[in-house]
Amino acid sequence: MPPNASSVVYTRMPSPVGPLLLAGDADGLRLIEFHQPRHPMPIGADWREGDSALLRETRRQLDEYFDGARRRFDLPLAPRGTEFQLQVWRTLATIEFGRTLSYAQMAARIGRPSAVRAVGAANGRNPLPIVLPCHRVIGSDGDLTGFGGGLPAKRYLLQLEGALPADADLFAR
Repeated sequence: MPPNASSVVYTRMPSPVGPLLLAGDADGLRLIEFHQPRHPMPIGADWREGDSALLRETRRQLDEYFDGARRRFDLPLAPRGTEFQLQVWRTLATIEFGRTLSYAQMAARIGRPSAVRAVGAANGRNPLPIVLPCHRVIGSDGDLTGFGGGLPAKRYLLQLEGALPADADLFAR
């Protein structure tokens, strides 16, 4: 049976933060998922394992990022979520490489300063981590709070970007 143009194609790739599951369809990249995600995306009946030009380009850009040669991604994105989640995720894309924001600053950026917890929840459901850099959002006191890939992965990504000193102790307080 030939693949359906609207079906989601997925593959896996190794990375310095563990294996990543990549998935996309004709609309764009739908998912980057860590090996043991907090909120796993169920693989639907219309999903098939395979490869595509989009997934090859995603792997290339992620490899460049991990090699320190890429600071911004240029991929068609097609995350699925509520309007509020999409607003938060669009705002994630505006956080510059090597910078961090607090959840409160994110809430203020979207014009909802009292929605700090909701921003945190939307961050936790980000289907495109790394590309939509939720790892750049930290606690108001500088703590590296929750991350779908785990705090060691968050620390690694922030150190890779120079936003966290290489000798920073993740658990020091």
